[in-house]
Amino acid sequence: MTTAYDSAPGSDSPVVLDRREGPYGEVVLRRHGELLQIIANGCFLMDTSDGRSERLLIDAARDALDSRPAPHVLIGGLGVGFSLAHAAADPRWDRITVVEREPAIVEWHRSGPLSALSASALADPRTAIVETDLVAFVNETCATFDALCLDIDNGPGWTVTEGNDSLYSPAGLASCARVLRPGGVLAVWSAQPSPEFERTLWNAGFQQVRTEEIPVARGVPDVVHLAVRPG
Repeated sequence: MTTAYDSAPGSDSPVVLDRREGPYGEVVLRRHGELLQIIANGCFLMDTSDGRSERLLIDAARDALDSRPAPHVLIGGLGVGFSLAHAAADPRWDRITVVEREPAIVEWHRSGPLSALSASALADPRTAIVETDLVAFVNETCATFDALCLDIDNGPGWTVTEGNDSLYSPAGLASCARVLRPGGVLAVWSAQPSPEFERTLWNAGFQQVRTEEIPVARGVPDVVHLAVRPG
């Protein structure tokens, strides 16, 4: 099937490298010039153009932690691999767990075009990839973490997949708090600030709620929402 984002090699338009029908709909990997892009159900998710906000997501969570030894970070969403690669480059993280529900994205990292960004991080013995839905994972897992770094949508108010909005609800945030150790940090990437989500975090019992901005070339800044589980 040809869509609006297909094009012939040599043109200035994106070229589709792979298209899969996954458990949650269509997922596409395409190349646009030097960039690799991931599209889910026709919605642009991310590309390899920058990575500043993905790195800030990891660093902000680390910096908000206390001085506990050997912290374990959960990264929600593998994406193009910036967050994982940045976490793996930091010796402070003792364990790194990545939850990714799209098998195609995991495969693109293990043996496809995205492996150039993530090969060393995937080979790191601290790294574990869990192929499942993040919402189900935080509801069902018995594991606990020192930091949760979530980047699975365009933000709490702009979810990519139906059902993800439950993660940002009071019940979803209670599940996040359940898998966080006392004093653990929740960090949520968003394409725009959300005072409403900040209020929801406070109402869910989190403390030290704040928002860090990442300037962009045009429009409103990307942000990372930060909150700490009491304890």
